[in-house]
Amino acid sequence: MPQILIIDDDPTIRLTLSRLLKGQGYEVESAKDGKEGLDKALHLRPALIICDWMMPEMDGLRVCASIRQSPVLANTYFILLTARDQEGDIVQGLEAGADDFLPKPPRSEELKARVRAGLRVYNANSELQRQKNLLEQELAQAGQYVRSLLPADLNSPVITNSRFIPSAQLGGDCFDFFWVDPDHLFIYLLDVSGHGVGSALLSVSVLNLLRTKYLINPSAKCLSPKEILQDLNHSFQMSGHGEMYFTIWFGVYTKSSGILDFSSAGHPPALLRQADGIKKLKTRGIPVAMFPDVEYQQGSCQIQSGDRLYVFSDGVYEIDLPEGNIVGLINLEQIIARCGEECTVIDRVITELSSRTQLDKFDDDFSILEVRF
Repeated sequence: MPQILIIDDDPTIRLTLSRLLKGQGYEVESAKDGKEGLDKALHLRPALIICDWMMPEMDGLRVCASIRQSPVLANTYFILLTARDQEGDIVQGLEAGADDFLPKPPRSEELKARVRAGLRVYNANSELQRQKNLLEQELAQAGQYVRSLLPADLNSPVITNSRFIPSAQLGGDCFDFFWVDPDHLFIYLLDVSGHGVGSALLSVSVLNLLRTKYLINPSAKCLSPKEILQDLNHSFQMSGHGEMYFTIWFGVYTKSSGILDFSSAGHPPALLRQADGIKKLKTRGIPVAMFPDVEYQQGSCQIQSGDRLYVFSDGVYEIDLPEGNIVGLINLEQIIARCGEECTVIDRVITELSSRTQLDKFDDDFSILEVRF
């Protein structure tokens, strides 16, 4: 049975209301002033509170405001007991967080009806909160599953380092890197439009398709990034995937020749840090899934020992700054360029961006990977 707390400095009112509500089968507790009432509310976590407005030291408005600031009492239904009936008084009570009002002294039938109505609201809100908690648990599990699919960093013959920080429990970013054979390394990062379950499912679908096709089926030996993007575009048209599309940067590194072939579809350029500076690696091409029969372009570059490749989503640099503009790609390049050979670049990027933006959490999915050749 739901518990009700009565807060009133008038012992006659407390006794009258307690007897009446106990007669209806409710479990009732009472407090003689606002401070005692607030302490009991935090301890008992009642479903409904009936509180007098006019009390010494801590009045009903202050009790109500304190109740509304407590996360554990967020669903508690709050009824103010008052002789005030002016519009300004009602507005003041509602702004403090009251859900309903009862005249003082309350009429028994009206009291019963308002308590029943309040408990219906409380039960509905409690059920919504329960469903929300279940959904958050399921999303957290799904998020853990998505993170479990991301690749473990490589240590030889190339070294990789990566970071995935979704803006919500499920994000639309995904990346992978794996040796198709002893001579060819696949590297890609994609960013699905939107956030949430749909975006995460599409990104996982792309990851699973590529792994299935090129790891489980060794006969599939397409090593052309542009042809791989064209194949993805054919498989993931928006009309069949909830009108979602994705950008992607895809690279194939050939160890024997040191050639990195790459192709991109609406994605930010990868940054290749070499001894003579930083190069942007990008080809023209619209995001995957927008239109059928798209022809993607391909570029290539020579990789030297000691080069570092950085592939990332736009959430890494399209971050709002306090002064009103964004971090921007140029600032990201400068951060990467300042890091020494032994510097952990990804950690430096995250530290500097967090410091400049004064954010504890990024607004968009944040994904970046580093490949050291």
